[in-house]
Amino acid sequence: MSVLAPGVAWVDLQFRGSPHVIATAVLSGSGGAALVDPGPASCLDSLELGLNGMGIRFEDVTHILLTHVHLDHGGSTGTLLRRYPRLKVFVHERGAPHLVDPTRLVRSATRLWGDQMDALWGEVAPVPASNIVTLASSTLAIRIEVAGRTLDVRYTPGHAYHHISFFDRFSGVALVGDVAGVRVTGNYVRPPTPPPDIDVELWIESAAHVEAWDPDTLFLTHFGPSGPVRPHMHSFVENLQVAADWVRRSLSEPGSDDEKARRYAEFVDCELQRHLSDAEILPHRVGAPFEVSWLGLARYWRTKKCL
Repeated sequence: MSVLAPGVAWVDLQFRGSPHVIATAVLSGSGGAALVDPGPASCLDSLELGLNGMGIRFEDVTHILLTHVHLDHGGSTGTLLRRYPRLKVFVHERGAPHLVDPTRLVRSATRLWGDQMDALWGEVAPVPASNIVTLASSTLAIRIEVAGRTLDVRYTPGHAYHHISFFDRFSGVALVGDVAGVRVTGNYVRPPTPPPDIDVELWIESAAHVEAWDPDTLFLTHFGPSGPVRPHMHSFVENLQVAADWVRRSLSEPGSDDEKARRYAEFVDCELQRHLSDAEILPHRVGAPFEVSWLGLARYWRTKKCL
């Protein structure tokens, strides 16, 4: 458990027994507590232990806020709802159906993870529709009240078509899921680009929307607080453009998709080694293999038919 600001803390979920891979933000106040991206069910013990260290029990949690429904961010939501049926879940309207019926979400993830699914993510249970509060992309910016706090909400697609971000003006913390990339330590910000919803142009627009909030700190699910915000976002956008261009060029080169994905993984690994120590790189490798990021960008370019 680490405190970021009054009423804003976070828990390291110790994903796969490793620190600095997945973090859950915890907002607390007179109205109870809210979890932002509670992570996969495989990490619920770590989440509970971290909450208990803050003097918070699962029974004290009133809301779950999901930046998006990918399993590393929201996979435990249904399990938590079954145990604590009074919880309310805020999610984008296009993500909500995958919570109510996670069949397609699980099928898509299984194509990537195969027989590792249970070990990585644990149970993926459905969420009752009556517990879900949907947020619409047609609304440019709205405010919600959770745990005695007022949060701005913004639709921020690019990493996922249903991605949203939250901003706590009182603390100056923007809770941005994956829209600001992956940064563990050091100055390198890596763009996570898994299939199927990568849209580079929308992502760059979303990054500008987050920066326009003028937050003091970004909170990344991968991993934790980051700042100063402007250099972080500019580095992220630059690295996203470099990665997208690398994959676009690779599509016209010889070799199978598997070979191109392996070459991309080597490229990412070299980029990390240019900027980070071996210890700093390790959490990047514990998450999704870098080959997966090639697949997401390749699908983006093929969908655009702009090779």
